[in-house]
Amino acid sequence: MFDKKQTRQRIKKLQSLRTWQLVVLLILISFVTATFLRLNNIGMIERRAAVLTADSGGDNTITQNRLYDLQRYVSAHMNTDMGKGVYLEATYKRDVEAAYAVASSDTNPNGNIYKIVQQICMPRFSYWSLAYLQCTTDELAKYPASSDLINDVKLPRADSYLHVYSSPLWSSDFAGWSMVICVVILIIIIVRLTSVGILKLVLSRKYKSI
Repeated sequence: MFDKKQTRQRIKKLQSLRTWQLVVLLILISFVTATFLRLNNIGMIERRAAVLTADSGGDNTITQNRLYDLQRYVSAHMNTDMGKGVYLEATYKRDVEAAYAVASSDTNPNGNIYKIVQQICMPRFSYWSLAYLQCTTDELAKYPASSDLINDVKLPRADSYLHVYSSPLWSSDFAGWSMVICVVILIIIIVRLTSVGILKLVLSRKYKSI
């Protein structure tokens, strides 16, 4: 049986928690959480930029080290989604150039054909590009299919130069624990409001006739 005096005392205890103070605290912690999440994302962007810089530098060892740093960071921090990932375009271009260089060598039976094609395409472009690659492919296609010149060039797979790493939904860093605190405070606010509402409803119904 509910006692009217005890019920009112419980309501007063719950009301003494000061919901507005909890709300203010929740807002402050939410701001801190958002800041940490933003810092996590910035950390990913900086490491991705370091990968692209190393890729442009042409040192494969440094590029692999930067990729490892990026992978380790992304896998250990939330809010570090890479979107479409990081593509080693410079490395891919260098490898394609190397493949065409091998195909154009004097040891290749079709080398003279590749040299002719390069002499046609190289003056059209000031630097190596995908447009240059397309020009080379189009020129090779003009020669008899029986020689299978295009397939003789062992070009690397473009998709193997794309690196995508997944970030966790939650991580045990400042952002993760700040989010946990936010959730706990939110639960306390909801429980408090619900409990006060239930006790008031019980009190009003039980003693309505009084």
